[in-house]
Amino acid sequence: MKILAIDTSSKICSVAVLENDQLVDEINLDNGLTHSENLMPILAELLNKNALKLADFDLISCCTGPGSFTGIRIGVASVKALAEVNHLPVANVTSLETLARMDTSDKTKVAMIDARNNQVYCGIFDENYEKLEEFMADDIGQVIEILKKYQNSIFIGDGAVLHKDFILENIPNAEFCDFHEQRASFGGKMAYQKYLKNELETADTIVPMYLRKSQAERLKKENK
Repeated sequence: MKILAIDTSSKICSVAVLENDQLVDEINLDNGLTHSENLMPILAELLNKNALKLADFDLISCCTGPGSFTGIRIGVASVKALAEVNHLPVANVTSLETLARMDTSDKTKVAMIDARNNQVYCGIFDENYEKLEEFMADDIGQVIEILKKYQNSIFIGDGAVLHKDFILENIPNAEFCDFHEQRASFGGKMAYQKYLKNELETADTIVPMYLRKSQAERLKKENK
């Protein structure tokens, strides 16, 4: 099974090709939040490099968030168009699942994304990448109270890096992954797992997952 994976939920614009859950090739561009300009060119570059066309794929993986509001919208809209035109099923993969997939140990995986202003997006997963708690979007102080019961845990993501000292104050035996940046390849690995469990969607059903309102929406509400 050939999988095309796309992730624009962070500052990294990432596109990958996988055969089942094995990475074939990947392009990651860290050029600021200019995904609207970069996504299609690096997709074309990746396909040309590997002598592939969209008709060769069996599944497309879309990272639907949480993360950059603009990036998520670009990725979801692009995947919708690609899936619709090429009649491809879609695996809806969250950025928290993608981060969790970076660790292969038997530890509890805590994916944490910086949401600014001392807020984080957080997902907790077992060794099989199954969700243990509902996804959170809250102050790190509130989130850490829930995390205290997961002592045998490893933290992944830029939120974990930012709040590392605070996490260790509250969970002294917490471990941290060596790698923290979003990559489409890990989303593709999760997509294959969703395919095996028959948890696929279509171009019509995938929607962005924000977990909270954008800063512009929050400011608009506060100024009313």
